[in-house]
Amino acid sequence: MEEDKALWAPVEPIQAGLKGRCPRCGEGKLFSGFLSVGRECSNCRLDYSFADAGDGPAVFVILIVGFIVVGSALWMEVTLAPPLWVHFVLWIPLAIVLSLAALRLLKGVLITLQYANKAAPGEIDRR
Repeated sequence: MEEDKALWAPVEPIQAGLKGRCPRCGEGKLFSGFLSVGRECSNCRLDYSFADAGDGPAVFVILIVGFIVVGSALWMEVTLAPPLWVHFVLWIPLAIVLSLAALRLLKGVLITLQYANKAAPGEIDRR
């Protein structure tokens, strides 16, 4: 990632990521689609080519949403013992909605934290 020489007011990375805003200026859009990262900020022209969240957001979503949905389904089964179709009607839509909402939020947060901490791929020093 190229060193940023412009002077910008500090941006809170987690807040900017949750809002889907530029990690440098906090104003422009980070996403061009639902999960697609744009090419550059429409406000400060920051190039988003550095942005690569990888599989991190998906792993966090699987763990968090899985804990919520499976824990809730287990509680409901133990306390109420409903028929199987009730589980399908409740937990499958909940898992889908929570996963989609959390995936965008976590991807934005991880990208803005990547920018704020100047994270880059590791390099081996072979002196």
